[in-house]
Amino acid sequence: MSISLWCSSSLEANNPHPEGFRSNRTKVPLPKASVRPIKKDEFRNFGYDAQRAVVASSGHLAPEGLQEVSKSKKKWGEMNNNRKLEYVRTLLIDNYDSYTFNIYQELSVTNKVPPVVVRNDEWTWEEAYYYLYEERAFDNIVISPGPGSPMCASDIGLCLRLLLECRDIPILGVCLGHQALGYVHGAQIVHASQPIHGRLSEIVHDGSRLFDNIPSGENSGFKVVRYHSLVVDEDTLPKELVPTAWTCSSNTLTFLDTSCLIPDSCSSKGSQKMSMKYSPSYPGDGNSLPSFYGDRGQSEKVLMGIRHVSRPHYGLQFHPESVATNYGRQMFLNFRNITVDYWQGFGHASSNRKLNACMQVPQPVQPSRLSARRPFVNKENHISHSSISNLFSISRKSMRVQHLKLRWSKLDSLANEVGGARNIFSKLFENCNAEETFWLDSSSIEKGRARFSFMGTKGGSLWKQLTFKLSDERTGGHLSIANAQGNVTSMYLENGFLDFLDKDLKSMHCDQEDYQGLPFDFSGGYVGYIGYNLKVECGSASNCHKSSAPDACLFFVDNFLAIDHHNGDVYILSVRDKSSAEPSWLDEIQLKLLNLKGCATDVNNKHQICPPVLSPLKAGFMSEKSRDEYIQDVQKCLRYIKDGESYELCLTTQMRKNIDKVDPLNLYLRLREQNPAPYAAWLNFPKENLCICCSSPERFLRLDRDGILEAKPIKGTISRGSTPERDEQLKLQLQYSEKDQAENLMIVDLLRNDLGQVCDPGSVHVPKLMDVESYATVHTMVSTIRGKKCEDVSPVNSVRSAFPGGSMTGAPKLRSMEILDSLETCSRGIYSGSIGYFSLNGTFDLNIVIRTVVIHEGEASIGAGGAIVALSKPEDEYEEMVLKTRSTTTAIVACETDSVVSGEIPINEAAS
Repeated sequence: MSISLWCSSSLEANNPHPEGFRSNRTKVPLPKASVRPIKKDEFRNFGYDAQRAVVASSGHLAPEGLQEVSKSKKKWGEMNNNRKLEYVRTLLIDNYDSYTFNIYQELSVTNKVPPVVVRNDEWTWEEAYYYLYEERAFDNIVISPGPGSPMCASDIGLCLRLLLECRDIPILGVCLGHQALGYVHGAQIVHASQPIHGRLSEIVHDGSRLFDNIPSGENSGFKVVRYHSLVVDEDTLPKELVPTAWTCSSNTLTFLDTSCLIPDSCSSKGSQKMSMKYSPSYPGDGNSLPSFYGDRGQSEKVLMGIRHVSRPHYGLQFHPESVATNYGRQMFLNFRNITVDYWQGFGHASSNRKLNACMQVPQPVQPSRLSARRPFVNKENHISHSSISNLFSISRKSMRVQHLKLRWSKLDSLANEVGGARNIFSKLFENCNAEETFWLDSSSIEKGRARFSFMGTKGGSLWKQLTFKLSDERTGGHLSIANAQGNVTSMYLENGFLDFLDKDLKSMHCDQEDYQGLPFDFSGGYVGYIGYNLKVECGSASNCHKSSAPDACLFFVDNFLAIDHHNGDVYILSVRDKSSAEPSWLDEIQLKLLNLKGCATDVNNKHQICPPVLSPLKAGFMSEKSRDEYIQDVQKCLRYIKDGESYELCLTTQMRKNIDKVDPLNLYLRLREQNPAPYAAWLNFPKENLCICCSSPERFLRLDRDGILEAKPIKGTISRGSTPERDEQLKLQLQYSEKDQAENLMIVDLLRNDLGQVCDPGSVHVPKLMDVESYATVHTMVSTIRGKKCEDVSPVNSVRSAFPGGSMTGAPKLRSMEILDSLETCSRGIYSGSIGYFSLNGTFDLNIVIRTVVIHEGEASIGAGGAIVALSKPEDEYEEMVLKTRSTTTAIVACETDSVVSGEIPINEAAS
C-alpha cells in the first residue's frame, strides 16, 4: 500500500490563488515505507529557522529505525508504575496556529505542569525520536490545529511521521491534527459542505474514554466551537480508525440564546421573534474547487471525532480549547487520564530510575534548540533549559541603570473650572502650533470605558524623540534620536526597534514610592506609535509594502499633565535624573493652570457648521481599490477560507486626499467632537511632517501595576439608527448576528492565545464576551480578555507576543498576514498599528489605530476594512468598510468647510 503527500510546487497552471502568496499543491506519490527529506524551499517561510530538513514518512509501516523504537519501548513496558503519575509531560506540536497556546494553558492546568511547545518544522525526526524514546521526556503528544491541509507537507511538518511511528505513545490531534490522523491511515480529506469558523454545533458521541463525564446529543449542553473548512470523509475511514463523535445536525448555533425579542420599528404593537438557529448557505464565488479536493455532499451529521482501534491515538475536529466550547477542559482531563492509565498498564519492575524521575517530576526538559525568532515567549512555554534562556530575555550582562525621580502635584477639580481637557490643551499648547505635542485623549468616558487623559509637549532635559524606519522588508532599520537641545544621533538597529525599546526601558528606574499614590499607571516614559510593519519583529516573515511614514515614532515624556475625567482633578508630573536639580516646570505650569480659572470657554461653540455625511469618494478621496476590486479581494478571501488557509481575514484598504490647507489640530478637535472615543489620540511630529488624528474605540493591550494584561478587541460593527426604536433594533441585530459573533469569537480565541504565551498558566480568562458598545455613529461588539503576566516577561515582549492586534489580522495570524500582504496593494503604515504609552513603572496602554486620519506631508490617509469570514457577503463587506470611514471623512469635510467660510480655501478647490 502506498500513500501520497502534497508538497508545494512553483509550477501549476491551475493555481486558484493569486500570485504572491502560495502555489498550488502538486501530488507526489511516495513508495511504501520510504523516507524523504523535505527541502527548505518547500516550506512556507514564516521567518523561523528552517535550515535543517524535516523528514516525512510515506507509509503505514514505519521506516528504518522502528525496530529500535520497539526495543526501547519494550523497556518502557518493564517500568514499575504502581502509582499514578502526578504530572503528565506533553509534547505540544504547533502547526503555526493562533490557538495553540489556548491548548497550552488548558494542558498546564490539567497536567499540573506546562507542556513543551515545538513548531512542526523545528525538529527533525531524529531529534523527536531522541526526546521521545531515548530521553523519554514526554508522556503524550498533542498535535495542534493549523491552517492548510494534512496533504501539504509544509502545512503538517513532522506530525505525519509522529502519527505513523509513535504507535505506543498517546496522541491527541485537534482539527488539523485530527485530519492528519485520518489522512495518514488512508482516509480522504474533503471540503466540508460549508466552511464553519467560530460557530457552534451540538455533538453526539459514542461514550468512549475521551468523552467520559460529558453528555451527548441534542439539547444535552455539549456544544462545541468549530474552525474548519475540510473534514475527514467518514465513508473512507480504514478499518483501523473508528468514528467517535458527530454533529447532531447540519445546523449551527449562535453563542448567545437561540432566539431574542427585537422591537418592530414598523409597529408599536408587540414584538417579533428572531430565530438564531439556522444553516446559512456558503457565499460561493462560482469557481470550481481545486482538483485535489473532493466535495462532501450535504449531510445531517459531520464527523467530529475518531480514534485508532489499537493505538492510543485520538482525533477531534472541533476545538476543545475555545472559550465557547462546553466541557473542553473535561476532554483534556480525559486525555490525561487515558495517558496515566496507559502507562499504568505496564506493571513490570524496572531499574530505569531516569525514566521514572522524568515522568514523575516536572523538571526542565532539555531539547536541543528553539527558534530565536520568538524571544518574547516565556521560557516555560517552549523548550526550557538553562542553555537557552538567553533567547527569552535581553542579555544578562550588567547594564548601566539611570535612576530617575518623579515629582507630582494635584489640583482638585481644576478641569471642571477651566473648560475641561480640550480647553487646557488649547490654552497651553496652541501658541506653539501644537508642535511636538501629544494628547492621549479619553474623549469618551461613559460606561467606565476610560478615565484619564495625558497631554504634554517638548519638555525637560530627558525629553527625546525616537524615529525608526525599517531598512527593508525584514527586521532591522535606522533609528534617529533627537534630544531636547536639537542634537540628533543616528544608528542602525540590526535586531530591530522593539529590542532597543526593551533595553532602553530596562535601563531606567523610578522608585515605586514616587508613583504609589497616583490613581493611574502612566508615570512618564515613551508616548507615540508603532506601525503595522513592525509585525516583522513579532513573527511575520516580511513586509510586501514599505511605509512612507516612519514605522515607529515616540517621545520620551518627562513633563506632562494627567486629567481625571471622573472628578476633574488635574495632575502635574515631572521626571528628572536623581542627580539633577529640582525642576521648575511643576511650579510654572501650575501657575498657568490656575490662571485659566474664570476664563473657561464654551468649546462646543467653535464649530457651528454641520457638514453633510458623504461617502469617501464623494468627499474627494482617492481609494487604493475600486468597489469592484475590493469585492474581488473579498471573494479571494472566501476562497482561501474555503480551502482551510485561514479562518478569518481582516482585509483593509486606504483612501487618500490632499488637505495641505487644513489645520491638523483643528481637524482633530472636530473629530473628537463628532466621534468621541475612549482611546483617541493626537500626535504631532513636525520633523517628520506628520500628524495623527485618532478616534479609536478599541484597546489593543494594557498592562497595569498588578501585572494584569488586558485586551479589548472589537469585531462586529453596525450603524446607529435614526430613531430610538430603530437604533435598538440595529443593536440587537448586531448582538445576535451569527456572523458577527463568529468574527468576535475567532479574535477572542486568538487574543487568548497571544496572552497565553506570556501569562501564568490558568490565568487567562474572558470576563466579558460579545458586549455591545455604542458610539456616535456605530454600535460595536467588544470582548475583554485578561491574564496575569509572567514575571520574567518584559512589558515590551508582552506587546511583541500579540502585535499586530488580532482584530486587524485574522486567524491564524501568521498565515493570514501573509495572505493579506498578497492582496493589499500598499502598506498599512500607522493604520492597524498601536498608539499609547510605555511607562517607567513597567506598565503600558496601547490602542488599535482605527478611525484615524494620518496626515503625512500634506496628504491625509484613512484606512478601513473588515473581517472576512465564511458567512461574509462581498457587497456587504464593501459597505461596512465605507461605513467605518464616515466619522473621519465627515470631520475632514467639516474642516474644509470651515476653511472655505474663513477664506483659507477657495470654494472651487474645496469642492474638487
